Amino acid sequence: MKDTVKRKIITIDEEKCDGCGICAEACHEGAIQIIGGKAKLVSETYCDGLGDCIGECPRGAISFEEREAAPYDEEAVKRHMAQKSGAAPKRCPGSMAQSLRGEPTPCEMPPSRPEGLPSALGNWPVQIRLVPETAPFLRKAHLVVAADCTPFAFRDFHSTFLAGENKVCLVGCPKLDDAEAYREKLTRIITFNDIEEITLVRMEVPCCGGMTRLLEAACEASERKVSLKIFTIGIKGGIVDKETIRFPGK
Repeated sequence: MKDTVKRKIITIDEEKCDGCGICAEACHEGAIQIIGGKAKLVSETYCDGLGDCIGECPRGAISFEEREAAPYDEEAVKRHMAQKSGAAPKRCPGSMAQSLRGEPTPCEMPPSRPEGLPSALGNWPVQIRLVPETAPFLRKAHLVVAADCTPFAFRDFHSTFLAGENKVCLVGCPKLDDAEAYREKLTRIITFNDIEEITLVRMEVPCCGGMTRLLEAACEASERKVSLKIFTIGIKGGIVDKETIRFPGK
């Protein structure tokens, strides 16, 4: 058995971890892998205790603890990383941040409708939990925050809300997802990316009011000058209400 030393080493709260994989990408020693949908410390000897992964976790699931652990082994890390070279990405390719700006591609349609409308989506991913807070496309963007149901209820969602320069779409559900985590993450996105314009598209159902409240709270907490436009979509598909709230900032 290897000798142990008392040192700083990361610990992962699996209850908070959503398996996004950002920490695994940030760890240059390959100490973290996504296993069973959760981030895992695969070997104490790979963790140098410097914590590059900590600042990247959007859920705050990683922290330091000081305890008895196997010492950091730089040679073992080199061998480990050499074996991993050319392996599959540590993070799901479907959640990799990327800008989609450029020539729109018509969607494929059945033969009876040969030409579909072009997509106006300018970023990927769109789910709030998956979007990295440091994604380049967020910088000074006009955020379009949409409740999950709105693109299905409102047929002209793309042309009405996503068309135009610098629009970034973020999607979530305040009832089914962790609204407090959304509020905290949106606060950081607004603060660190100099966001000044936000459009919220929500449904008329009562539970969707949670999306309004968490965005208002995020705007206030950011202490930035922000314009928040709120569009309410009826279950029959029309815009039933709209308002603008301006936050003066500090």
